[in-house]
Amino acid sequence: MRSRMLPVKGSRQQSNESACGVTQDGAATENLGPGARAALIIAHPGHELRVHGWLEFAHPRVFVLSDGSGRSGVSRLAATRRVLDAAGAEAGSIFGWLSDREFYDTLLAGDVERFVRLAETLSDALVREQVDYVAGDNVEGYNPAHDLCRRVIDTAAALAAAQGRAVANFEFPVVGAAVAPHQRTMNFHLSDEALSRKIAAARSYIELWSEVDAALKVTEESELRVEKLNPVDKPFERAEPSDDPPFYETYGEGQVNAGYYEKVLRYREHVAPVMDALKKRIS
Repeated sequence: MRSRMLPVKGSRQQSNESACGVTQDGAATENLGPGARAALIIAHPGHELRVHGWLEFAHPRVFVLSDGSGRSGVSRLAATRRVLDAAGAEAGSIFGWLSDREFYDTLLAGDVERFVRLAETLSDALVREQVDYVAGDNVEGYNPAHDLCRRVIDTAAALAAAQGRAVANFEFPVVGAAVAPHQRTMNFHLSDEALSRKIAAARSYIELWSEVDAALKVTEESELRVEKLNPVDKPFERAEPSDDPPFYETYGEGQVNAGYYEKVLRYREHVAPVMDALKKRIS
């Protein structure tokens, strides 16, 4: 269940030019342009490839919740650090919070407070770094870590606001198509040079080579030229995945049957309690 680079599309409104060859437009431009302090919070290393142009544009502080090691046990953090260094972004104080195995074991064990403490730590970082806006994974029902990452971001942003730091909150798709545009969606249009750097960065990420190669074979380069950040106006409104059961449950059943894991991670039994605890923390 790894991430894929898939196309996103957008329309041009007002523009804000950047020296890196990325043009921003959208209703939020006047407040969240090149000078704004940004943060990226992602579940797994590699998700930053979906918004590579924005990385070069915003130079965000990047927080990664897992090491991306999956079943192999081999971390992808070094590969992501190379992408960030080349794009002018910086690793945050949380960079590989847990291994993938530890992440899922924590869920299976029902240790909801560990995720609440993570959101609190990220909130403190947003305040300390004086972040103006944060972007991260959206809820797709593909991977529980992706969905929980979104809820951790929502909680962290709300807790930062409670400390007096208003942090605008945005999301982007990791494995699916772009979500419906919003009047405050930020669109980032990549020049030929910026697009070439994005594709080169993806192809150089050898740990995700098969996923990247498969995606690029069926995707027009022009469709990778626009990256969207959509505002999260109502956190926790979409608490449940759209599919029941979500993809990760049926996938997990296959993994258990194949002998890779002992127990299936399920939404209602393992993920929903964490969602509820995070929501309660900000209520």
